Order: sequence, then structure tokens, then C-alpha cells
Amino acid sequence: MGYYNSKLDDFEKYLSNKKVAIIGLGISNIPMLDYLYKLNAKVSIFDKKGIEKFDESIINKIKEYDFSFYTGENSLEKLNGFDIIFRSPSCRPDTPEIVKEVNRGAILTSEIEMVLKLAPCKVIGVTGSDGKTTTTSLIYAILKDGGYNCFLGGNIGIPLFTEIKNMTPNDVVVLELSSFQLMNMEISPNISVITNIAPNHLDIHKSYEEYIDSKKNIFKYQKSNDILVLNYDNEITNKFAEEAKGKVVFFSSKSKLNNGVIYDDGIIKLCNDGIRRHLLDSKKMKLRGVHNCENACAAIAATCSMVSVESQIKTIEDFSGVEHRLELVRRINNVNWYNDSIGTSPSRTIAGLNSFDEKIVLIAGGYDKHLDYTPIAKPIVDNVSKLILMGATADKIYEAVTKELKKENKTMPIYKCASLKETVDVAYEIAQEGEIVLFSPASASFDLFKNFAERGEKFKELVNEL
Repeated sequence: MGYYNSKLDDFEKYLSNKKVAIIGLGISNIPMLDYLYKLNAKVSIFDKKGIEKFDESIINKIKEYDFSFYTGENSLEKLNGFDIIFRSPSCRPDTPEIVKEVNRGAILTSEIEMVLKLAPCKVIGVTGSDGKTTTTSLIYAILKDGGYNCFLGGNIGIPLFTEIKNMTPNDVVVLELSSFQLMNMEISPNISVITNIAPNHLDIHKSYEEYIDSKKNIFKYQKSNDILVLNYDNEITNKFAEEAKGKVVFFSSKSKLNNGVIYDDGIIKLCNDGIRRHLLDSKKMKLRGVHNCENACAAIAATCSMVSVESQIKTIEDFSGVEHRLELVRRINNVNWYNDSIGTSPSRTIAGLNSFDEKIVLIAGGYDKHLDYTPIAKPIVDNVSKLILMGATADKIYEAVTKELKKENKTMPIYKCASLKETVDVAYEIAQEGEIVLFSPASASFDLFKNFAERGEKFKELVNEL
């Protein structure tokens, strides 16, 4: 007989015949359609995109199920009289129409929040401005190799809400959580990891403070026996320890901690009461860069109570990385081409620049998230031989870099291009033997692509056509 999840059963009984609103028909909410139909819920769907943006199969399913479907910028005008609202991460919880419904008595939640509330097993959550996908994937790989039955979800993996019925108390759920998913969240994972905090998504968040506060929800509701893994070197995450309710485990690449996991002199070490155990020489890792050693430290800290050190080390040594993250695409004329499309902010691209000893031909620029590009100027001047720019942030990056060049009395060839294809063609022309070409935009992709993954795929396609 399988495991009986009484909380899930009670929630499904509650949903039956209830008026349910789904706001944003993205990847996480599409599986909800079949699920809610089987529960006989009265469903209405709201999406600001026009109906022409949806696959015909989705439209046909909505018609077959006799769900109401409202599209367009003013679709939420019809949001009235609902029992429960599932919002997508892209929909702010303080949207006036939603606030009005919540004040009237509607329950506001999300697919991922209900996973946290209804999963019968341990949940590990990872957030941060940079490194969360690699860290989440590493944690998942370590646990899988360690013998656990795991479910991977959140920003990566698959939507997990409809998988709750298949979970047992012995399983583990591993989630990558964005600031948008964490906004308004009222439950925290059993083990929470914050890789770092740096300015990001300021085009959507009202302020940097709001962005930071949303990240805090990953540990705000933890209990005393829960675990919080924090970056000791990051000024903001370091201070989170003062607000933690559970046990805090630090990781660091800059400090020799008495307790925690550190990356020191090329070696990852486990520290207990000042005694440091050497775990892994970073030269044995397939992942490149100090930032990936930090990600490995965070993953070790998150899983050390569940998996043996020997098993952790073997997994980390074998782990080859995640697509679009310093991904080697091709070697042409003794020039390696790397796809780092995940570089959607200056801090991500700085980490990429610091991962190589070779001189770099950098392709950067894209959608403007209203970030400060001053911090990226010196790393570019120190590591880049030629700079190729495109997109809305091209002028911002150009201004920051030329100012730094003038300050240091240096010069650098800088090219501005109108398309991604043109940047690849220019890079092919100017890259010299022994250099690398790094596509790390330091910007979002929304000016030309749906997301960083689509942008990365296009870059790889163009490189492979050379």
C-alpha cells in the first residue's frame, strides 16, 4: 500500500467545486489544468499575453474543460469572487486586483508554495543572485548518487505540484527558488541555501530592499531544527545569520572559518572546531572558476548531514556543469568558444571573466534591467583583450569600460553590433590563437529572446555554423 498524504487529500477535497483563478499560464501552471479539471474545480485563467501567443493545444484543452480564459493587459478586471488564486512568479502579489480579492477573502498562493506546504518529505531550497542553478543541480546530483529518490523543481526541473501524490516521507525535494517565487511566501524549506545577494531584477522589484526581503523568505519561516547555509563572504547574506531560526552553516572562499566549508588555496575543506579536513583539489573538478568552487562548498554544506563525504566528492568531481553556464561550445583555430548566456547580470559575468587564465574576447550586452555597470568595468579591463557589445545595455557597458580604460591609461578595441550574428562574425574575425571567446551578456535577454536559454541556443547555433 502506498503512502497516504492526508494534507494533500484534504487540500484536494477543499478544491472540489471551488472557484479557482490561475494568473499566468506559464510552465508551472499548465499542469494545473488537468489536475483541477479532475477535481471538478471551477477554473478561470488570466494572462496578460494575447490569445495568439498560446499553443493551439492549450486553447483546445481550455475549451474542452469549459474553463474561462481572459487575456490581454486588462484581463484582471474580471478577477472577482474567487476562493483561491494561483499566481505565476511573473505576477506581483501586490497587483491591485489581487490585493482587492485577498482583502475580500481569497487565498493567494502559488504552485511552488503548495509544494512546500504539502510535500511529505524534506525540502531543500536554493536561492541567490548568482550560482543557484549550478548549486541546486549539484545538490540534486549528490543526493541522487547518495541513494535518495529526489524531485527537482522550482526554476528548473519540472512543475512538481502534480507530483506530490508520488512523494513519500523518505524522498527529498530540491528546489531552485527565484525572488519572484519567494515573494509573499509563508513557508520555508527544511534546508535553505543562499549563494549570494547582489542587485538584480530591479526592473521588476520596486527596490533593492524589496529584492533582499523576498530572498529572506527562504529562511524566515524555518524551525529550530532546520538548516540555513549562507555565504560568509557576502556582506548581506552574512548578516542573515542574525535573523536565522535554525542552525547556520557558512561557506567561504575568502576566510579560514573554524566551522563550515571553505575553498582555500585550491582545496575545498570541511572545518569543524578549527580542524580542517581536505576534501577535494579543485583541479579534479570539471567545473571552472572560483564561483563554481563556492557553489560546490554550498552544496556540500547543504548535504553533509545526509550523504557521506566520499560520495559528495565523487559526484562533484564527475559533475560537468549546467547548459548555458560557461559551456564549451566549440574549438576553432585554437580558440575556445564558451556559452555563458546565464550571465544576465554584471556579477554573473564578472564570475565568468574570473574563471579563465587566457585573454578573453567578450561578447556582452542585452536587455536593460536598470543595473549599475560600474562594477564590471575593471574586471573587463583586466581580463578582456577585445570587447563586442550589442543591445540596450551596450552604451552603459561602453561608458563604464572607457572610463576605466582612461583611468588606467589603457586602450582596448571595442565593437558595437546590431545583432547576435554580427557579434559572432566579428569575434571570429578578431579572436587570436590561444584566446577564448566568451558570450556572457551581463544583461537579460528579453529584448530579442524569450529567455537566456533561447539566447544561448541561438549563440551555439551561430558558432556551430562558422
